[in-house]
Amino acid sequence: MRIPQLSDLNALLGLAAILLILASPPSAVAQNSSGGSNASQVQQGEYLARAGDCIACHTAPTGRLFAGGLAMPTPFGTLYSTNITPDRDTGIGKWNADDFYQVMHRGRMPDGGLIYPAMPFPSYTKVTRADSDAIFAYLQTIPAVRQQDRPNDLRFPFNNRSLIIGWRTLFFNEGEYTPDPQQSAEWNRGAYLVEGLGHCGMCHTPINALGGSSEAQAFQGGMIPLQNWYAPSLTSNKEAGLGDWSVEDIVDLLKTGRSKRGSVYGPMAEVVYDSLQYLTDADARAMAVYLKSLGQGSPPPPATTTAPRAESNLLLTLGKTIYQTHCTTCHSANGRGAPPDYPPLAQNQSIEMPSAVNAIRMVLNGGFPPSAAGNPRPYGMPPFAQTLSDDEVAAVVSYIRTAWGNRGAAVTAAEANALRTAPLE
Repeated sequence: MRIPQLSDLNALLGLAAILLILASPPSAVAQNSSGGSNASQVQQGEYLARAGDCIACHTAPTGRLFAGGLAMPTPFGTLYSTNITPDRDTGIGKWNADDFYQVMHRGRMPDGGLIYPAMPFPSYTKVTRADSDAIFAYLQTIPAVRQQDRPNDLRFPFNNRSLIIGWRTLFFNEGEYTPDPQQSAEWNRGAYLVEGLGHCGMCHTPINALGGSSEAQAFQGGMIPLQNWYAPSLTSNKEAGLGDWSVEDIVDLLKTGRSKRGSVYGPMAEVVYDSLQYLTDADARAMAVYLKSLGQGSPPPPATTTAPRAESNLLLTLGKTIYQTHCTTCHSANGRGAPPDYPPLAQNQSIEMPSAVNAIRMVLNGGFPPSAAGNPRPYGMPPFAQTLSDDEVAAVVSYIRTAWGNRGAAVTAAEANALRTAPLE
């Protein structure tokens, strides 16, 4: 990614930040009036579409490229992503570059209809007109797929788009990215990618009760709604963020999904596989330079546990035994691992975070870091959901979070059980 308890009104206003991406069916508008595009613009558009990770929402697991149809279950019903292939009747084949820019920049359909901020137009509004036109030019070259958009199945009143106006008033600031003249060209390029096409803040900024985010808390980390993963802080905070990471560490993680500091799993592994591994070295470094400059923000709250002290002591004893049996081969008895193949668990920020969600999910489900160009044969983490009981999962996670000087806290069997059936991505 975690889902706060909201009133009906707040849940409605916050729907956009909780969902992934959707839009109403495209209206019939004029044929592309740009007069065509050249090969270099199309090539640039393909690169930018990857940087924006458009494929993640607009391509179903067994579907055609960008034909939409991805089902997205939510507490409010099920949403389905839209067809953005150049089919004239069911896709965006009748759009022109102006229409596409309106969607990206203003979050409105060509006919003026409102789009749920599930599509990250609050970030995409920062994209320049030239880059928007390049993405549109690329989308016009992909195979057209005749596939009608599937109607969303949202319960009343969540299917009332007019209430998005209130959300926009509170949280949407329209405008292209403005370079900071006090910063280098590299820093500005990184800011443009992180805050714009990369829309990193959608996951790495905590969501408030209205489903929006505060600039004061930007990139400080938070739960990813509906996915039960915790997106860590990207600030310079040394306890929870990137304060101790070098630029090279960050570049490695972006491009390959692993570095000597750790590996990515869950939703972030998909982002690396579909998007970040295709960045140029210069763009990946620019993003890292910008991320290293982010302020520390608020320090993370101390990790706490609901387990009684006596129960915690028993957990840690059992957890140490389980760790010695199942984990030392890869992560070593002292928790130092063998990075980058086997990430360290000692002083690992993802292990020490106030939320134990990621650690529990890794023990239960395991996983592989993305098979990226710079990481062609990643070493995987085996799942233990079928091997360990809820008590045993809680025990080994509690041990890992508190051993070797880690500042985490014990977890309970109930917390482990709650994540057994969580979506894998």
